[in-house]
Amino acid sequence: MPSTPPDGLPVYRLITGKDDAVFCKRISENLALGYQLYGSPSVTFDAVQGHVVAAQAILWPGHGTPSQG
Repeated sequence: MPSTPPDGLPVYRLITGKDDAVFCKRISENLALGYQLYGSPSVTFDAVQGHVVAAQAILWPGHGTPSQG
């Protein structure tokens, strides 16, 4: 695996969005690129929009200690 992420992506990323299938797909695509989950996901409720918002940190391997998921 390369020592840096592809396409100039940053080593650390925080993926956020509505907690739905699109969000899960975004996380899955980043895992397929080689990122690893970093820490636990976080969720909150957006009362204005009426839905749950999720956040998940991801980290490129070799740049810290990723969680075990």
